[in-house]
Amino acid sequence: MKKNNNRSRRAFIRNTAIATGTLMIIPGSVLGRKGSIPPGERINLAFIGTGKLIRELYPRFAALPDVQIVAGCDVDSQKREWFKKQIEKFYSEKNGSRDYNGCKTYNHYEELLQDPSVDAVVVATPDHWHALASIAAMKAGKDVYCEKPLTHTVKEGRAMVDTAREHQRVVQTGSMQRSWKDFRHACELVVNGYLGDIKKVLVNVGDPPVPCDLEGDKTPDYLDWDRWLGPAPMRSYSPVLAPPITDTDWPRWRDYMEYGGGGISDWGAHMFDIAQWGLGMDDSGPVKLLPPDDPTAKRGLKFVYASGVEMYHEDFGRGWAVRFIGTEGSLDVSREFLDSKPENIAGAEIKPGEKHLYYSENHYADWINAIKNRTRPVADVATGHRTATVCNIANIAYLLKRPLKWDPVTEKFHKDGPANRLLTRKYRKPYSL
Repeated sequence: MKKNNNRSRRAFIRNTAIATGTLMIIPGSVLGRKGSIPPGERINLAFIGTGKLIRELYPRFAALPDVQIVAGCDVDSQKREWFKKQIEKFYSEKNGSRDYNGCKTYNHYEELLQDPSVDAVVVATPDHWHALASIAAMKAGKDVYCEKPLTHTVKEGRAMVDTAREHQRVVQTGSMQRSWKDFRHACELVVNGYLGDIKKVLVNVGDPPVPCDLEGDKTPDYLDWDRWLGPAPMRSYSPVLAPPITDTDWPRWRDYMEYGGGGISDWGAHMFDIAQWGLGMDDSGPVKLLPPDDPTAKRGLKFVYASGVEMYHEDFGRGWAVRFIGTEGSLDVSREFLDSKPENIAGAEIKPGEKHLYYSENHYADWINAIKNRTRPVADVATGHRTATVCNIANIAYLLKRPLKWDPVTEKFHKDGPANRLLTRKYRKPYSL
């Protein structure tokens, strides 16, 4: 009976739209059952955060035939209005309509999440907002694509995983290298023993973050600065943190520990993620962290896994990349290259009977398909949490400048109160996790 009711409801909606000549945006969740969305239905998508990253991100979702972008939210009125114009221009050209105006805008995501037409959201805010926005979306019944790194602290990551499981939400992390052929192939070579036993991994990404010491400036009238700060400490506005829409450079909030995790979390969410994938550590992590002897060093942190494998945050001269070193050879992988010593390893073909990792060739479509099928995507929230944890505890080790023992099961440092206190942060009122 429910199946027939759903079919009748879809037919009524379709016939009404044809009769009135209007474009009706109906959330797929209304048409599905038990929170699922039928394979043929379109998913209505909203964006929380419409800054510079969105210029690259929204076209990837808009290009999907089963996605309709219906709303955007930002505390910067100029950026959200730019987003609205871009989305409406896209659909006007796609649908041959000059007056398409189907993109709503909001200042606060709480208002957006009350919109019943929204099925799922993309969270593309600064890192210090990731967890709060994503958890609120999940509790509102929305599936989530959260940009990398998944979270700003370890406690936030665990809260996101628990919320996703409790509310049965599909959450994809924006570590999109898992949907790139070369990275998947590199990890399949590692897990199938083409390098022999892995002894060492080198990961080159950027520096740890520093405390924010920027000079204050006058807050522009188009920006809700108090809301931009949100749970972070109150401070004066700086265009370095939230540049105007006319600025062509990337904002630099990532450099400061109040809002991001530095280069370690930014690119580490890509490259440490590949190291974790190749080592089979998607549900675990290292057990020891040993900082470099030089307390001012920004490279040299050593991670030790229970298996004895050592991983180093080290510049080995090839840009942001990962090097796996085994008893039978080594393999380097980045966005520009995949090569090995001996040379024949990188080009080896994984045989049908060997281990094959999750196959995804489109990170964005993979999430949409997972939403429809109610399955876990290639960079599931739990995987993103473990990768973000590696980045977060690395920053703690650089900050404290002493060896740490990490328990990936309890997700705490062993008998280390000062280090454990850094697994969370103090939220400015009225915000809380």
